[in-house]
Parts: sequence; structure tokens; C-alpha cells
Amino acid sequence: MNSIKLSVKEKIAYGLGDTGCNFVWQTVMLFLAYFYTDIYGLSPAHMGTMFLLVRFIDAVTDPLMGSIVDRTKSKHGRYRPYLLWMAVPFGLACMLAFFTPDFGETGKIAYAYASYIFLTLMYTAINVPYCAMANALTNDSKERTSLQSYRFALSTAGGLVVAMVALPLVDVIGQGDVQKGYLGAMAIMGLGAIVLFFYSFANTKERCVAEDEHQQSVWADLKLLMENNQWRVLFIVNVVLLTGVVLKGASTMYYVNVVLGRADIATLFMVVGMIANIIGAIFSAPLLGHFDKAKVYRVLIIASGILSAALFMIEPSNIVMIFVLVILLGVVQMSTTPILWSMMSDVVDYEKTRSNRSLNGMVFSTNLFAIKLGIAIGGAAVGWSLAWSGYVGGADVQTESAIMSINLLYTVIPGIIFISLAVIMMFYQLDNQKLEKIKALLVLEAKEQELRKPVAHNAELG
Repeated sequence: MNSIKLSVKEKIAYGLGDTGCNFVWQTVMLFLAYFYTDIYGLSPAHMGTMFLLVRFIDAVTDPLMGSIVDRTKSKHGRYRPYLLWMAVPFGLACMLAFFTPDFGETGKIAYAYASYIFLTLMYTAINVPYCAMANALTNDSKERTSLQSYRFALSTAGGLVVAMVALPLVDVIGQGDVQKGYLGAMAIMGLGAIVLFFYSFANTKERCVAEDEHQQSVWADLKLLMENNQWRVLFIVNVVLLTGVVLKGASTMYYVNVVLGRADIATLFMVVGMIANIIGAIFSAPLLGHFDKAKVYRVLIIASGILSAALFMIEPSNIVMIFVLVILLGVVQMSTTPILWSMMSDVVDYEKTRSNRSLNGMVFSTNLFAIKLGIAIGGAAVGWSLAWSGYVGGADVQTESAIMSINLLYTVIPGIIFISLAVIMMFYQLDNQKLEKIKALLVLEAKEQELRKPVAHNAELG
């Protein structure tokens, strides 16, 4: 079993799937909290509580989806068909989440819960198989890092599109009606996501799908995975990481509008950050791909924490220095993302050698749940912090405590969280030497399976 190298075209096609996903993901990250409090009319407390409660549903649906994916058989493969089947519902869910119905206060709260739950379910249904598909495209660990580098460069390009055109689209479509503007803008984003998922489906190929295994229950698979200490490390990392990322992302609009007092530069602020992220993703694999992943991740995540906290020390009037730090932070932090996702693929291989079970879908679905749990905690923390500090949605003037709370949410608190990840990653043990051993074991097992096939065939003939 030789190492499978992927063409640039296929890496781009795979990455464009996440471009489509990010049309929705970045929209949610950048605008949904602000939309709920300042456009839709939810109180910050309601918004934060909703973000957290919906995660209880994900605790069931994410592992279940991973189990379904691991058992899928179709003429299109195990993972790719979901890009075809779920693209339209996913795009529709984005639009519905940004619709403001005239249902009265109770009805609006109920609709917010229903539409947000539908969005998270559709995200699970398409993103679990999409993420797990990386392992089916190639068996080479370094090639997977390169694939993830392409993916997150193109994913962030999707975020860049959102940052550049979302608010202008709201203005153009709404013509003064902000609620109508958000609905129209997100309908366009959803349509773009559908087209890109179709393209990704048509231009990728599954080559490394594991042989059919003895099937066991979802709970048995999940219990087996929980015994994997390396999976546990990455699960915790993803929860903590996304808590910090969402604290920063969800407070971005508040930071620009309230702390900086510069609503006029909101689009530019987000665009610059996205461009920095693209640069970080592009250069991650070429510059860092040959080093030990865990060590590089620890160094870069500490640097991210320091840069984030340093923003607190800059006067809001010093816009140039704030932009400089945002650019540096974007480059450094995004360079860690392909590395982290490549480590998830390594955990799949490790589990195969540990238990002889290929739990590809389960590994990625549980880590996606960890990501969404972090998003929920971060989103809830933003809502509760704003409520506690006296923030009033849409008000021209905010209290000093609200301004300080927003500043801390965007700078110091995420910085501390990022630095804490370096401590957690000290327990991750799959270094380059161990990965080579794992690859050798998998190659040996594949050869043994090939040798057993003629024997089994002859036995059937006899």
C-alpha cells in the first residue's frame, strides 16, 4: 500500500467544500449573536442560554451521525454522497436562521430555537462526513496536512467573502429594512454553499475506505473511543479552543462598534483578519509540515494567546497598531488549524492499530461535537457577560462596565484560553516517530488482508 499523493485540483475541490460550509459558518460566527440581540430582538440572556441548550441535542446527534456515516454504503462511497444529499437542506437552514417572523415575543423565541436547531442538525449531517472524508482521500499523514492546509485556506476565503459582502448585501437588499436585508443576504450565502458542495462532490474520490468490519452498537463504538487517551486530549483541546475562538469571534462586532467606536470599519476589520487567516493556512503545511505537529502547535498557540492579550493594552484610538496585531494573530492562529485537523486523522489511524476498529466518522463527529460545545460555551458566555455588564442592544451609549466586558471578551480572556491549550497538548503523544510506526502497522495489515483474499475465495470455491 503506497502513500497516495493527491493532485492540486482534488485538494482544491475538497477545500471548496469547506468554502461553502464557511459561507454559513462564518456568517454564524460573525453575525448571529449580533443579529439575535440587535436585529431579531432577543435579550442577550435568551441568546446565550439558547446557544448552550441546543448543544444537548448535539450530544446525541453528532455521535449518531458518525456511526451512520461509518456504516454507509453507496455507489458514491461512504462520505461523498452526503455532500450531494445534504447540500440543499444545509443552504436552506442558513436562510431560515436569519428570518425574523412576526410571531410575538414567545413565538419569536420558539422560532429562534427551532431554526437554530435545524441549522445545527444540517451542519452535523453534512460536516461530519465531509471532515471524515479526508482520511478516505489519502493514507499519507503529511499529505493530509497539506490537504487540510488547502482546505482551511479555501475555507477562510469563504469567510473573507462573508466579511466583504455580507453587510453590503444587507444594505443593498434591505434598502433600510435590516431584517429583510439579513434574510436576503443569507439566502445568497446558502445558495453559494450548495453550489460549492456539489462541485466538491463531483471532483473528489474515496480511495482509502476501510474494509467492512464486524458491526457493533453506537454506544460500544463510543465507549471504545473514550478509552483512547489521544482522542480524549484532542476532544478537550477542541472544546477549550472553540470557547476562546467564539468569545473572540462573537464579540468582534461589539468590539468594533462599542470599544473602538468605529462601525464604519467593521467590514474592513473582518476582511483584514480573514486575509491574515488565509496566509496562515496557506503557509502552514509548506513551512511547518516537516516538524513535529504537537510541538509546533504548542509554540504557535502560546504566541496566539500573547498576541490576543496584547490587544487589551492598545488604546482604541490607535487603529493602526490594532490592525497590526489582528493581522499577526490571524496568521499565527490559522497556521495551527491544519495541524490540529491532521492530528485528528492521526488519531483515526492510531485507533485502528489500538482496537482494529476504523472509527473515522466517530472520531470526527465527536470532535465536531467538541467544537460545537466550545461554540455553545463561548456564545453563552458572551450573552451572559453582556447581560451582566448592562449591555443594551441598539443603544447609542453603553455603560463603562459593558465596554470593559466587551474588551476583555475580545482580548485577554481568549488569550488566556489559547495559552492554556499548550498545557493540555503536553499529554498528546503521537509524535512523528510514533506516526511512522502506526503507518507501518497499517501497511502490514493491508498486505495481510490482500493475502487472505485468495485463500477465502478458494475456500468458497471448494
